[in-house]
Amino acid sequence: MVDLQVRGARFHVQYLGEGPRTVVFLHGLVMDNLSSWFFTVANPVATSNEVLLYDLRGHGRSERTPDGYTVGDMVLDLLGVLDAAGITRPVHLVGNSFGGLLALAFAIAHPSRVAGICLVDAHLLDEAWGQEMRGTLGLQGEERDLMIASQFKDWSGRHSERKRNRLAKNAAELVYGTSLVEDLASSPPVAEEELSGIRCPVLALYGEQSDIRQRGERIHAALPNCTLEIIPGCTHSILWEETSAMRDRILAWLQQQAPPVRTTSLDEDAGGEG
Repeated sequence: MVDLQVRGARFHVQYLGEGPRTVVFLHGLVMDNLSSWFFTVANPVATSNEVLLYDLRGHGRSERTPDGYTVGDMVLDLLGVLDAAGITRPVHLVGNSFGGLLALAFAIAHPSRVAGICLVDAHLLDEAWGQEMRGTLGLQGEERDLMIASQFKDWSGRHSERKRNRLAKNAAELVYGTSLVEDLASSPPVAEEELSGIRCPVLALYGEQSDIRQRGERIHAALPNCTLEIIPGCTHSILWEETSAMRDRILAWLQQQAPPVRTTSLDEDAGGEG
């Protein structure tokens, strides 16, 4: 594990494996960090691929800055992490929940840096998403703690009161001690034509009972090269509810992808900041 200085902040990064592809795992918001991927899918993927995991700004062991949490900021963070890590070939992005939203935003802004995307019950940066985040992340006290406990009910080892309290404390410091909520709420939505401009292969995995399944169906309808798979009986937490199935499906999808061609320039994209 290493720390990288990117855009004035310290990011906690872990490298695993080697191979013809670089796979970057992106985790969800507030209650999540790179360990959710590390202990589920990343290590099996690393047996035949180069893998990079990092904690998003303010999460896990990365620095909790007071601001810089718009989707555009996090797109620039991801670009900076890739550059600081010396990764020049197009990467495969695997994103869970908000991590999938970030993967889509990055592909819009920097298409030549992305070889493929795997979405695991990913959010969509549409007109309603910002206000939904404000409502969800603005919870306080017992409501907040219950939401965190619900989000992690399937995470082995997180049932103890001590760990629940630590999660609640970290979440509170991020939500109430930074500009995260307002930054996310103010992030401009992705236009339909921007979304449909993503040309790389996309695998979209959504829970049959997920509350954002309709967004997955919208993503599938908009993207020209997207495969949508609905996982029976699962909710938004399919990474925990069907860990083995997720691992096997992601491994199979990666094996189908041709090794990307290394880019010669890091500044060739005409896209914006996400």
